Amino acid sequence: MENILNIILIVLLLVVIVLQVRAYLKLKQKNKLILVQSREIKRQIQEQEKRNKQVGDLVHEKQQLIGLVSHDLKGPFNRIFALIQLMEITSENLTNEQREYLGKIHQIVADGLGMIRNLLDNRRLEDKGIDLTPEPLNLANLIGSLIKNYRTLSEKKKIKIHFEATQQATVLADKLYVYRIFENLISNALKFSPENRNIYVTVTEKSDKVVIAVKDEGPGISHDDQKKLYQKFQRLSARPTGGESSTGLGLAIVKALVEKMGSELICESEEGQGTTFTVKMEKSAEPVSRKKSVVIDN
Repeated sequence: MENILNIILIVLLLVVIVLQVRAYLKLKQKNKLILVQSREIKRQIQEQEKRNKQVGDLVHEKQQLIGLVSHDLKGPFNRIFALIQLMEITSENLTNEQREYLGKIHQIVADGLGMIRNLLDNRRLEDKGIDLTPEPLNLANLIGSLIKNYRTLSEKKKIKIHFEATQQATVLADKLYVYRIFENLISNALKFSPENRNIYVTVTEKSDKVVIAVKDEGPGISHDDQKKLYQKFQRLSARPTGGESSTGLGLAIVKALVEKMGSELICESEEGQGTTFTVKMEKSAEPVSRKKSVVIDN
């Protein structure tokens, strides 16, 4: 009887040993598989990091190239623009046909300068942003001066720009930001408006806000287009009415600059009913020299 029990114990012990060995071999096989998989994952991660670096280098190279080309083009364009303005001032001896060609050159150069500025602004925003330097600004003076710069282009398209500032509204903001915001909004209104239409720019004060609105009588923006309105390089269904070019960057830059200033941008538009862009900015506690209400009607 005792021998039978010993045999049973030995058999049980052997079974346990076999099971342990089997479990050990399975565990070793799993560990080997895990090691192989981890090595493969590590290899794939390294390859992905290498690809990411290559993509990053290409993007950086592209941005550097865009910045270099845009910056180098800006100087010649500015000089051509200045020469055209000088020629328009002294255009008494030109024929009507020559004046017409001069006006077209003016429009093309202004269009090109706008594209270059947008490309440079986009590069700065993507790289490190544009430094914000707030100062008290009189919006009636600033925007009124900006509108005068567009008088020649608006006359070429027979578009009237009406500007009204009921009060000398003052904001604490970056002058470059504000200038670029309304330069883009006004140039867009001109670009997408047909001939013999109107553009209305108003500056009003409401409670602690200064509200600036740019309203056009263009084709309006469809609901589908409004969903992608501020996306970079986005071409909308509406097209410039005078053959002007568009990078699809202007509104994206406006949105970025408005938000960086802590202000609010609103778009109201219906197809066939024109578009109104409204910017709401915090009123400044610091006064700037106040003058009479401003009304400009070119």
